[in-house]
Amino acid sequence: MGRKPNDQEPSRFASFVLILVTLFSCVFVYAVVSTLLNPGVNSQSSSFESLEVAGSGGDLGERKGECCRGIDNLELWGPAVKWGSEFKFNSSVECCQACKTMCNGNDGPCLCDTWVFCGNKEACGSRFGECWLKKQKDPLSPDRQEAGEAVSWTSGLIFGKGEGIVGLETEYGTIHIKLLPDCAPHSVNYILELLTLRHCAGCQIYRAESRGESWDSEGNHIKDSPFGPPFALIQGVLEAQGTPFKKMPTEACPTIRRGSVAWIGSGPEFFISLANHEEWRNSYTVFGSVLPEDMEIAEKIAQLPTRSDVWNNINVSVLQKPVPLVMRRMKKSLGDLSVKAKSE
Repeated sequence: MGRKPNDQEPSRFASFVLILVTLFSCVFVYAVVSTLLNPGVNSQSSSFESLEVAGSGGDLGERKGECCRGIDNLELWGPAVKWGSEFKFNSSVECCQACKTMCNGNDGPCLCDTWVFCGNKEACGSRFGECWLKKQKDPLSPDRQEAGEAVSWTSGLIFGKGEGIVGLETEYGTIHIKLLPDCAPHSVNYILELLTLRHCAGCQIYRAESRGESWDSEGNHIKDSPFGPPFALIQGVLEAQGTPFKKMPTEACPTIRRGSVAWIGSGPEFFISLANHEEWRNSYTVFGSVLPEDMEIAEKIAQLPTRSDVWNNINVSVLQKPVPLVMRRMKKSLGDLSVKAKSE
């Protein structure tokens, strides 16, 4: 006589099946999000690089959109507005925040745009905790003292209103971008290096997809409409030919908003979002934001003639004629971010 099956057996089997289904769903969603923007999978290349999804790391302030990141093993120079020997903190975040309080934009230009902190007890010795606040002569070309593993300092930049703006010149107009060094210091450092080259041969926009009928003019998703295609973005590459590119580390990855400028994976491919993309979660390092009045230029590029292509089973729209980019530094312009900056 056979034994009656234990009620727990099918229960355990059902649980096992549920786990498998959940894992498959997660892998599928990750693959789709990675593919939507990955330019490595197109008609010109068969390579595929997965996106590095940022974890939930970072302090509470950063999760609220208030970043205070810097670059380790880097000492920025410049006239001091606060002497570190008399100004000490327990963390680089506190040092950064002290600089930010002197750059709130409510009473004129920033009094501090650079912070330098010594946070390694063993290497810093008696200088541990020193927080030097400084003011650069040219924030887009900060004065470097030294860098390397032997340097015990951590440094960061703060751009106030009307500062830290670069321009992507196109034949359809210049897209002004406010850089975010406190959220993506390594990425901004790379952009500042591009500015010193005075050219960006090879920099271009090659993919363009409008908001279609899925997002309104303010970038809000329309209820019950699909999330693409089209995916409401323009996409390109920021890499000067002949200049070796070093992969960007994953930095602050907030929710993608209309105007967000972000890397795809570790770069140098990037995109400018034409809509709010909560569905992409916190997957991309955002290093800048397009000034609101310049979004019409990005929208114009998104309407240019395209051809259909398929990247890893995802339908995309590739420009028939890529749009070359020239990166320009902008003259210092005080006031609100909406104030137009002039190119040098």
